[in-house]
Amino acid sequence: MQDNWDPGIAYAELSDVGMRRSNNQDSAACLPAKNAERFGSHGHLFVVADGMGAHAAGELASRIATEKIATHYFRSENPKANHALRNAVAETNAEIHQRGQSNPEFHNMGTTASTLAILPGGAWIAHVGDSRVYRLRRGVLEQLTFDHSLVWELEASGHGDSNAWGPAIPKNVITRSLGPNPSVEIDIEGLFPIEAGDCFLMCSDGLTGQVEDAEIGTLIDCLPEEQAARVLVDLANLRGGPDNITVVIVRVHEASEGVSAPNKRPSREEPPLVSPLLLGGTILCFLIATVLGGLALGGQSQTIGAMVVMLILGAIGAAFSASQYAKNRKATPPRPDVSGGGGPYRTYEAKPTSELYDRLGSTVQALRDAAKERNWKMNWKKVEGFQSKGQQALQAKDAKRAIRCQAEAIIETMNQLREQHNRAASDTAIDY
Repeated sequence: MQDNWDPGIAYAELSDVGMRRSNNQDSAACLPAKNAERFGSHGHLFVVADGMGAHAAGELASRIATEKIATHYFRSENPKANHALRNAVAETNAEIHQRGQSNPEFHNMGTTASTLAILPGGAWIAHVGDSRVYRLRRGVLEQLTFDHSLVWELEASGHGDSNAWGPAIPKNVITRSLGPNPSVEIDIEGLFPIEAGDCFLMCSDGLTGQVEDAEIGTLIDCLPEEQAARVLVDLANLRGGPDNITVVIVRVHEASEGVSAPNKRPSREEPPLVSPLLLGGTILCFLIATVLGGLALGGQSQTIGAMVVMLILGAIGAAFSASQYAKNRKATPPRPDVSGGGGPYRTYEAKPTSELYDRLGSTVQALRDAAKERNWKMNWKKVEGFQSKGQQALQAKDAKRAIRCQAEAIIETMNQLREQHNRAASDTAIDY
């Protein structure tokens, strides 16, 4: 009977504007199958999109992506899910492009789009941009998608060494997106076998720019879906929150039978990648645009309290990013021989340790030090209580429970920061 249908998964979705943006250009869609028939034909579908463009263009582009990809996919009668996914994304790209061409305010608007379909035979992914899809299995986190970004293309193409450029390489420049062009190359990854206990994470780069992959894997391994999504978003915000943050977590409780890995597809010749000269010009233009944009925005009014919070979190985030750059750049992703099909591209151990506990705690301590220096009225009793329990868990050699306690401390710290931000904004309004 319909009432007895068990989708075999649990999922959580959370999207946040971040600490420095005025609007959220991310979008997500979570569409689990409502019955066995739908699961058999199309499976569970999840989409994450990160828009870009002036005014409301990016927000519109990402919303069209999540809505239209789902619509086209579920309307498809193609029995092969990977083909249906590719067609759905291609049709959506054409619609976003047409919408951008029809209105000058939306010209060249674009969006990333990562789509995950979980079916009885396994999981397929359609991917454009740098929003990522991961799979956590038995303590190992795998990145299943290739970032269509300047940094990844440089590292993988052999046309340049990112170590020579150093941190000056802009990490948020993407090389592929939906919308700017009438057609787009779409990566199809899979088929990925599924086991009971597998956990998929989909996210925009607002998360991965601030939180390490090993931290991500360990937190989703130690926590239930809702709490894991909350702490990941809060941790990214505590480290500066420079971008919108979207997280979708899908945990598989029951694996489908008959799952098998496909044969490797034949390779084909790739078109030439971007020349080093063009790459250098892109970087230079990006840096100039960033400086000019900052000068243009300098005249906008903001509350004093909000500015202080942003400056503090920006400093914390900058310090964290600098400390992690060398570590992250060592792992060079392989370039897929075909349009996708090469994943997983990176693998990380997701293991609860005392070192990870301390690293997470250092983010809390950095904000606590800033609060003391600024004389913010923040109540740290709950945070201290969670961290005390965490230390007890470490002494009992229960690192997993310790990580859970530290996660609670992070969530409570973010709650305290929100209250401080609201008080500062209220005091400024009264002064006026």
